[in-house]
Amino acid sequence: KKGGSNKYGGRMGWFKAYRQAIKDGENEEGGEEAEAQDEDERKQMKPDFSASLLHRYHWHRIVLDEAHCIKDRRCNTAKAVFAIASTYKWALSGTPLQNRVGELYSQIRFLQIDPYSYYFCKAKGCNCSSLDFSMGKDWRKCDGCGHSPLQHYCWWNRIIANPIKYNGYTGKGYDAMLILKNEVLARTLLRRTKEQCADDLALPPRQKYLRKLPFDPREEDFYQALYTQSQSQFDTYVSSGTVVNNYAHIFDLLIRLRQAVNHPYLVVHSASAAMRAAAEAAAGMLEDAGKEPATPTEPEAEAELCGLCHDPLEDPVLTACKHSFCRACAMDYAANAGDKAKCPKCPKLLTIDFSQTADAPAAKTILPARAFKKRSILSRIDTARFQSSTKIEALREEIYRARQRNPSAKVLVFSQFTSMLDLLTFRLEQTGLNCVKLEGSMSLDQRDTIIDRFTNDPAVTVFLMSLKAGGVALNLTAATHVMLMDPWWNPAVEQQAQDRIHRLGQFRPIRVTRFVIKGSIEERILKLQEKKQLVFEGTVGGSSEALGRLTEEDLNFLFS
Repeated sequence: KKGGSNKYGGRMGWFKAYRQAIKDGENEEGGEEAEAQDEDERKQMKPDFSASLLHRYHWHRIVLDEAHCIKDRRCNTAKAVFAIASTYKWALSGTPLQNRVGELYSQIRFLQIDPYSYYFCKAKGCNCSSLDFSMGKDWRKCDGCGHSPLQHYCWWNRIIANPIKYNGYTGKGYDAMLILKNEVLARTLLRRTKEQCADDLALPPRQKYLRKLPFDPREEDFYQALYTQSQSQFDTYVSSGTVVNNYAHIFDLLIRLRQAVNHPYLVVHSASAAMRAAAEAAAGMLEDAGKEPATPTEPEAEAELCGLCHDPLEDPVLTACKHSFCRACAMDYAANAGDKAKCPKCPKLLTIDFSQTADAPAAKTILPARAFKKRSILSRIDTARFQSSTKIEALREEIYRARQRNPSAKVLVFSQFTSMLDLLTFRLEQTGLNCVKLEGSMSLDQRDTIIDRFTNDPAVTVFLMSLKAGGVALNLTAATHVMLMDPWWNPAVEQQAQDRIHRLGQFRPIRVTRFVIKGSIEERILKLQEKKQLVFEGTVGGSSEALGRLTEEDLNFLFS
């Protein structure tokens, strides 16, 4: 059946009455399902794919690689995929679940599995079922059976999503997790891990190391001052009961703390004027750090920064309110903030079409090399008085040891912050190491040139890249070492970064090293990673426990 029209017109008044009827307790049996799907379903548009070559044919089989990319069923990419007709469908993904259980629905919907993908009518004697919530022009009755929207429910919402949403992972929520694991995924999922296929893949062993480093005294003073300031602000939100309403600001506080752990320069010399102003109170803790007076950020430069990580934009996406963010930052923020997330830059609800590509208006033009240098943090510090950090020196030592064990060893270095990559490049080249760096703003030709240099030039030892730009879709088996400078909220992202070298074509043992500062927010992030891993194992894997996105309880834990 066809989805609803995109011309709402006078229907808005009816929707207000519809929501009020739900709140007043009418249709108690299906109220939760209808209310939960109301906002989403009435906003679904029916794109026109008549000009698309892919949509002109009925295919024998569709194989959808990286299927987790359609986890937002409302984006145009997901709608386009849903609309392709075929007899058989496969969805392939190494990370089908990254943050929330709800992300699985879009993949189930693509596969069109009955009953998990369908909407049903609960009117007595009605056998209506549909893949879409189709309520005609006036949005008052079903196109198929003529019954009202209140009589219809989504199987996934009623059985899986709503019990977990309203009960967490206890009671009915726990029962829903068991249904998801033992019924839905047991019938639809074929999982093959590297361990299960070890004999066929013949992959070399992978050794993992976690280096917990002590703070340098000056770094610790700076961090503790910033942490105290951030904790005080968070406690204000807690006491006023406005934690959820101020999620964007809290997320910003967490990012500043994570940057301070890497190097105080990332906060003191941030390109964001707002961040520099917020850091002034803590900046005095750095003695002789080469700090130059902060100057207001030009509007043009500000527009080129991600509104979340405050680094230059990488693979940018544009919100409906015209604010730009790195795609990975926006997806991470949206997944953790929940369905009612507000834009981090304004009070409006966050609305992003993640199907935007490099050709979309949101994407900035490819910048020449001189533009990279102008935007670099190195242009804002006195490099003659450069001071390193605990993490940077630990990385330098680790690379030195790797080269001692094998003089031809090549290393991948990942960080979430491009400014950190700039500092790493500067320090490593000071010590005589030949480095290349992958920028999210590089053209495909530039990326290919960089990758070719790293792969084929014996003199190039280190490849630096952000998790946003280099975590997926790269094959870099020339390297045997992966070094992760900072933990990501989602362990699946780090896993994909490691898989750049631990894959078919790799014949040498590999070594993965993660750097974490003791007594910092990073240790708490590691614990939250364990929780997110439980979500994956509790549904896709074999465990019965699960926990989801950053809840208010998680935020309290981070600032405790």
